[in-house]
Amino acid sequence: FGFIRSQWAFRTILRLEGWEGKINPGGYEISRSMNVLRMAGELVSHPYQEWVTIPEGLRKEEVADILQKNLNWDDKTKQEFIGEAKEGYLFPDTYLIDLSYTGKQTANRMANELDAKAADLFSQALEKNIRNDTVMILASLVQREAANEKEMPAVAGVIWNRWLKEMPFQIDATVQYVLGKPGNWWKQVTLEDYKIDSPYNTYINKGKPPAPISNPGLAAINAVINPMESDYLYYLHDGQGQIHLAKTYEEHLKNIVQYLK
Repeated sequence: FGFIRSQWAFRTILRLEGWEGKINPGGYEISRSMNVLRMAGELVSHPYQEWVTIPEGLRKEEVADILQKNLNWDDKTKQEFIGEAKEGYLFPDTYLIDLSYTGKQTANRMANELDAKAADLFSQALEKNIRNDTVMILASLVQREAANEKEMPAVAGVIWNRWLKEMPFQIDATVQYVLGKPGNWWKQVTLEDYKIDSPYNTYINKGKPPAPISNPGLAAINAVINPMESDYLYYLHDGQGQIHLAKTYEEHLKNIVQYLK
């Protein structure tokens, strides 16, 4: 972009100063008026912005852990972020974030990114009379339950079918959300766990949980708005992560015997 007028001089400075390999990805404040020594010095110092990648399907505490590690937050800033962040509305993406950002500013940045990136999808939902909060709750379930993006419409279709038939969703991820603790946010569910008293427990409560359980990406949101149309009411994943669908409980039991036992 014209900032470095002589690549030879720039590389020479880095070699002479022992700075080779010490420029890290991030945001730096430089200008074309800087001489090559000052510019090189700026680029090997700490950036004022850092790149942070937030994967899909994490809960806000997990997002906070990543931000704290990458942005060198203290615990107070981390807790501020957790307090301000709205579960489900932290858009998973790669961000260039100012190191001076507060936890609140970071949470707002990620929520605003969701509004921008999912605007067209939310318009589609409105046309189908699906509320945004319903979209995000169901998308958070699809994000945790589907093994990959390809099967998300099928999983979303099953969830919609069960809801329309007033069947409980019976989704393990909702129970995991209740049981999650630092160091083990998504524990393996036991038979006893299915009885836990919580509005998030979709084994003992019909319909959707009161709020999202994770932060979904665009594919999961799209799957909820445009699910696969079918009569399937059950699904499971075998040991290789392959999904198997069933229209009746009897078919589902056969799948359990064939693929899980």
